[in-house]
Amino acid sequence: MITVLYFASIREQLNKGSEQFECPAGVTCLGELRAWLCQRGEPWSRVLHADALVMMSVNQSMSDAAYKIEDGDEIAFFPPVTGG
Repeated sequence: MITVLYFASIREQLNKGSEQFECPAGVTCLGELRAWLCQRGEPWSRVLHADALVMMSVNQSMSDAAYKIEDGDEIAFFPPVTGG
């Protein structure tokens, strides 16, 4: 089972802060998970599409689309943030 967290504007647009589920068959990396989530249709496809500026982390470490996910991982999607 994986835990997926959604933060800030992504959370607001999806109206969901988190969910847990078994990693879908054939989904082995972060990019494939993101594509699978988009296949759910709206609002997923609008919020998480491949060209959307979305940051991703696995187990609280910044990760890219090629990162291999494993059972028990905590995955987070969030918009780019700035500070000052």
